[in-house]
Amino acid sequence: MRLRLMVLASALLVTGCAVDTTAPARTAVRFHTAVSAGQMENACAMLSAETAERLPGPGQSCAEALRALRLRPGGDVTEVSVWGGDAQVRLTGDTLFLHRFGDVWRVRAAGCEPVRDLPYDCEVED
Repeated sequence: MRLRLMVLASALLVTGCAVDTTAPARTAVRFHTAVSAGQMENACAMLSAETAERLPGPGQSCAEALRALRLRPGGDVTEVSVWGGDAQVRLTGDTLFLHRFGDVWRVRAAGCEPVRDLPYDCEVED
């Protein structure tokens, strides 16, 4: 009986650890869809508060700053990695980093390219 309980508890822990990669992937695709459609206000609403605050230059709105960056199209999702409340979503044309705030995923960095042994270089970041 004791062994069965341990096996059951282990099974519950494993199934309880299933990681949802769909939500951050959807957010990344929606962000790029908004940018591609010129709906920069909608794209800005998907940014984390820190990212949205840091993005604009003097006298610019978030939407104006995003428009000026001319981010490449995102494309299809190729890979999603989630660790805790953070995620990396790789698209065919971009890599984004997201953070979960409650039940909502927000973009913390976009327009990211790997730099050899260094962290990513991102056009949009907090």
